[in-house]
Amino acid sequence: MPNVTLEQWRAFQAVVEHGGYAQAAEKIHKTQSTLSYSVKKLEQVLGVKVLSVIGRKAVLTKEGEVLLRRSKQLLDSAISLEKIAENLARGIEARIDVSVDVVFPYTELLCVLAQFSQRYPDTRVELMESVLSGGQDLLVSGQLDLLVSPSVPQGFAGEPLLRLEFVCVASPDHPLNGLDRKITLQDLKQQRQLVTRDSGPQRRLSAPWLEAEQRWTVTNITTSVRALKQGLGFAWVPRLQIEDDLRSGELQALDMAEGGSRFGHLYLIYKDKDAAGPATCFLAEQIARVSREIAGRVY
Repeated sequence: MPNVTLEQWRAFQAVVEHGGYAQAAEKIHKTQSTLSYSVKKLEQVLGVKVLSVIGRKAVLTKEGEVLLRRSKQLLDSAISLEKIAENLARGIEARIDVSVDVVFPYTELLCVLAQFSQRYPDTRVELMESVLSGGQDLLVSGQLDLLVSPSVPQGFAGEPLLRLEFVCVASPDHPLNGLDRKITLQDLKQQRQLVTRDSGPQRRLSAPWLEAEQRWTVTNITTSVRALKQGLGFAWVPRLQIEDDLRSGELQALDMAEGGSRFGHLYLIYKDKDAAGPATCFLAEQIARVSREIAGRVY
């Protein structure tokens, strides 16, 4: 089996990139004879000629063109592997498991993840979208490094993150918005309510503010909002996630006689803050930072 070394591939690339052996030797601080030997050894092992020297210039052969393209992928992978190993030696996590409740503003969350990827491009992120107890169960079972949740499971410390306003909304043509008066809780009980199901395996937490006996239960807020727009019911939804829909008129806040806005909180919870690695801490800091920015913008 061919036994070409990475150093021989590097020599080949350097000669092509810099236009010749002498030029490459000067740029990468190796002797011309070392580069020439590496390329010749590569050609001997592979059994093909990759370069032809015309004057002082090294020119790729057809076979060399194909191998150059593939060798770039090989060397890029090798560099990436070396960087990952370096990060592991420095204590940088190879992977972070995080669960974020669906009521957290996801546009801002994706911005946080984009910043994280720039700082720790080799750390893999496993993001789980949870509802109510779903993320808590994962944390308690040791499957998460970080959790953003509306409540803190027993035995963990949670850092207050964000206060969220929930508004009761429906489509403009929903019967509730056709009433010529303030809407009461009794009115809500006569209509269908859309609720988001607890994603925990035991489904031990009920959605807050259940006003109606007639309910449709969905697995995520996106589905709930689509159903709302089609006039299929009313729901309590985080204002931050439907601001554009409220402005456009696709959804309308119900004119409640009382309690038209309600509030909930989100907490940031580590599996073990003292044992958290630098990437986990950075991600947590960025989530906390963007939460402060949201709070400053809204309240």
